[in-house]
Amino acid sequence: MSPNRYFARRRSRTALFGAFAAAASLLLSACGGSATAGSSGGNTLTIGMTASDIPVLDTGLAQGQGYEGLRFVANQLFDGLTKFDLTKADQIPKIIPDLAESWTPNADLTSWTFKLRPGVTFHDGTPWNADAAIFNLDRYTNKNSPQYYQDLNAQGGLSIAGIKTYHKVDDLTIVIDTNGPWAYLPSDLATVYFASPTAVKAEGNQGFAEKPVGTGPFKFDSLVRGQRMVMLANDKYWAGRPKVDKVILRPIPDPTARVAALRSGEVNWIEVPPPDDVPNLKSQGFQVLTNSYDHIWPWVYNLTKPPFTNVKVREALNWAINRQALVDNILKGTAEPALGYVPHANAAYEPADDSYGYDPAKAKQLLAEAGYPNGFTMTLSYPTSGSGNMVPTPMNTALQADLAKVGVKVQLKPIEWAAMLTDFFSGKIPDNADALNISLSYQQEGFWRNWFGTGSTANAGKYSNPQVDALFAKARTVLDDKARASLYSQAAQILAKDSPWLVVVDDRNPRVLSPSVHGFVQAQSWFVDLTQLSVG
Repeated sequence: MSPNRYFARRRSRTALFGAFAAAASLLLSACGGSATAGSSGGNTLTIGMTASDIPVLDTGLAQGQGYEGLRFVANQLFDGLTKFDLTKADQIPKIIPDLAESWTPNADLTSWTFKLRPGVTFHDGTPWNADAAIFNLDRYTNKNSPQYYQDLNAQGGLSIAGIKTYHKVDDLTIVIDTNGPWAYLPSDLATVYFASPTAVKAEGNQGFAEKPVGTGPFKFDSLVRGQRMVMLANDKYWAGRPKVDKVILRPIPDPTARVAALRSGEVNWIEVPPPDDVPNLKSQGFQVLTNSYDHIWPWVYNLTKPPFTNVKVREALNWAINRQALVDNILKGTAEPALGYVPHANAAYEPADDSYGYDPAKAKQLLAEAGYPNGFTMTLSYPTSGSGNMVPTPMNTALQADLAKVGVKVQLKPIEWAAMLTDFFSGKIPDNADALNISLSYQQEGFWRNWFGTGSTANAGKYSNPQVDALFAKARTVLDDKARASLYSQAAQILAKDSPWLVVVDDRNPRVLSPSVHGFVQAQSWFVDLTQLSVG
């Protein structure tokens, strides 16, 4: 997630299973009731996901459903060399050791030595060591290796694209060499996951996707595509057995069906409740959790075609929309206004990064100066659902109304989420659209260049500014986290002047839990730690 091949492959599979998920969702939609412990019983967590299928690592579905696949599947079954610290709600998560106990770069940040964690085994008993690490890196990157897997290489994207070579030093030490300085390699490696070499050899790549074996806190139990995945607590997890015994994942893409499933007790956790239901869910005793995290919900302008070749037009739209009204009236506080390009839960955020506001008169003035005193007509391509997209149809309808007040007539063109991802991550805005709406994050630092770097495959709007490129290049050479964050803040202030996006809101990651779920920490992250919660 070139460094930007995250979702460019295998999307047609997602659509195949969507119909099954939709049918399952309809069965739930008639259910009603109040907060219950969940029909699965016992110390079992049952999650109603926004995905239309179970996003299984290695098949493309993990990324084809957006990052929800990494959130609930990959991060539970597998470990990386590093991970995000998800134990605190009041801090931006830091990178901490996972399968590597420590790491040390050379002076020019082109070679990293990783000391591996001793005493770890995969779920099938295979030992974790340098040989297992090299086997997996070969799967991701080495086209000459018999275990190389193109689908996994595409899924790894930016996290592996800068890797030059790697080798084993001893049983618990490996070295990764990179193509140039890579100051934030430990951050990017947080989503490079390690599979059991024994299981991969026994099952083959496609078979392994149906029976995944990692070192993570949960073990794979069963999978019915489009319906459910069951994972069991790993009794031998190196960091301690999870408190919950079983996790069941249910794909329920329809938000109304998710709420019905929660109220009926079919599930005891749902992602992204319909905002209008939030007050009632709270009054019924459900836990409605939100927190700032590193996420933004923009329109990406097509900068190759008029009128968006004109910076004044792009800036005008950023002054024409009433973000606070959107947050208050549509989202019911489950998001916050985005006044610039850096979410508040990003280490790079500074007050100076907030550059826009609501001023329709200023928007009209800018449009007149750009040569569009009467406005213009444009088309927006947007997904109707999907990971991180909140409630895109009413949100975009509200934006359409705001822009109409300054003479900009917006035609809304819905598109299926997986198809949107295919277009975006291959650097394409649909031919019939002037902009596309998509949810994006900067949680891994390489995403900055992904979205805005000249020549980046995922830079669908074709934005280019040499000053921004230079700041991104410098960031790769700066090891100090605060100094590097300052460089991104400087880039964000240039972005605000260039206005390559219509920035709208920053998601607050809403989810609803039954009162029977205890001990979960809502971190400032897209990812979740399921090991410390219990149900009962």
